[in-house]
Amino acid sequence: MTGEPRAADDGSGVPAAGEKRPAAAGEPRAAGDHVHATMRIVLVCATGVLQLGLSLHPVLVQDCRHRWLAVAAFAALAGVTAVCCGWVLRRRPLPGALVAAGTAVVLAASFCAAVALGPERRFGPADWSFGLVGWHLLLLLLDRVRVLVTVLAAHLAASMGMFLSAGVPDRSALGAAGAAAFAAVNVQLAVIVITRVLQQQTREAAPATAERDHLLTKVLTAQQWEQHQHSAFAGQLGSTLPLLAGLADGELDPRDPDTQRRCALAATQLRRLFAENDEVPDPLVHEVTACVDTAERRGVDVSFAVSGAAVPVPAQVRRELTGPVIAALSAARSRARVSVLRTDEEVRVAVVADAAADVAAAATARVRVEYGVYGDHLRLEAGWRTRQG
Repeated sequence: MTGEPRAADDGSGVPAAGEKRPAAAGEPRAAGDHVHATMRIVLVCATGVLQLGLSLHPVLVQDCRHRWLAVAAFAALAGVTAVCCGWVLRRRPLPGALVAAGTAVVLAASFCAAVALGPERRFGPADWSFGLVGWHLLLLLLDRVRVLVTVLAAHLAASMGMFLSAGVPDRSALGAAGAAAFAAVNVQLAVIVITRVLQQQTREAAPATAERDHLLTKVLTAQQWEQHQHSAFAGQLGSTLPLLAGLADGELDPRDPDTQRRCALAATQLRRLFAENDEVPDPLVHEVTACVDTAERRGVDVSFAVSGAAVPVPAQVRRELTGPVIAALSAARSRARVSVLRTDEEVRVAVVADAAADVAAAATARVRVEYGVYGDHLRLEAGWRTRQG
C-alpha cells in the first residue's frame, strides 16, 4: 500500500505518525497529584492568612489562663505551615513522615490552645484555634481523605468533650457552640468535596486531552511528511527536467550512449523514489528491487541476492546505500550482480556490473563507499554501521 507515512521514524525528519503513545499506568494518579498540588497552594495561602489575619490578634490581646501556652500553640501551627511551604510551593507531595509529625503537632497545639483558653470558652469568639486547626489538617492530609475525615471527626469530638467537661451548658451556649462547629466543619468538608470533584473531572478530561494531542501530532506529522515528499520529488524532478528539455529541444541525441545512461539514471532514481513511499516489511530490499526492475526493463541481466534478517534503516541512509546501485545499474551494459548483506552491526549493498569505469558514487558522513574497476567490470559497495561509535 502506498501514499501513507510509515509509523516508525525513518530518519527523514518526520516523527512517528501511526504509533500511538501507550497510556501510562500512573496517569490517573498524576492527575490527582496535580489537583492536590494546586489545592495545597491555595490551602497554604488560606491558612497563612487566617492564622496571621484572624488568629494573631486574639492570641495577643485576649486574657487567658496560660498565655505562654497559647503563644506556643500559635508558633507550632505557624511552624507546620512554614515547613509545608517547602514542598507545597514546589508542587511536590508531602513526605509521609512530615504528614504524621505535622498532624501530631497540630493536634497537640489544638489541645494546648484549648487548655490555655479554658474549656468553657471553647467554640466561643475567643477560641481562635478550633477552625484554624482544621485548615492545617486539610493542608497536611488533603490526599488522604479517609484519614483526614477521621482526624477531623476526632478533633471535633475531642473539642466537644472539652467543652462539655466544663459543665452542662445552657441552650444558648450549646446552640452557639454547635453553630460555630457546624460552620467550621462545613467549610472544611466543602474543600474536600471540591477537591474530589476537581480530581474526578481532571481524570475524565485527561484521556480526551491526550487523544486531542495525539490527533494534533498525527496532523502535524502528516503535513511534515507531505512537505518532505514534495521536497524530495521536486529535487528529483529538478535534476530530470533539464534532461527532458534537452531531449525535447533536440539538443540531446537519444542514440548517444551518454544520453541513454543519463536517462537510465533518471528513471532508476525516480523508480527508487516511488518505492520509498511503499508500505512494506523490508524497505531497503524493496527499494533495491525497484532499481533492479528498472535495469531489467532495459534488458540488463541482473542477479539479486539478499543475506541476513531485515534491520531498521532510516530513509536517508537507504537513499545513500542505494546510490551505488543506481549509479552502477544505470551504466550497466548487459549484466550486473547486486547483493545486500545485513548483520546486527552493519548493512552493506554491493554492485558488480559491466559498466564504464568512470561511474562512481560519493561517500557520505554515514555511509562509506568503496569503488573498484576489475577489467571490464565495475564494483561499488556502500556500507552503513548500525551502531555508530
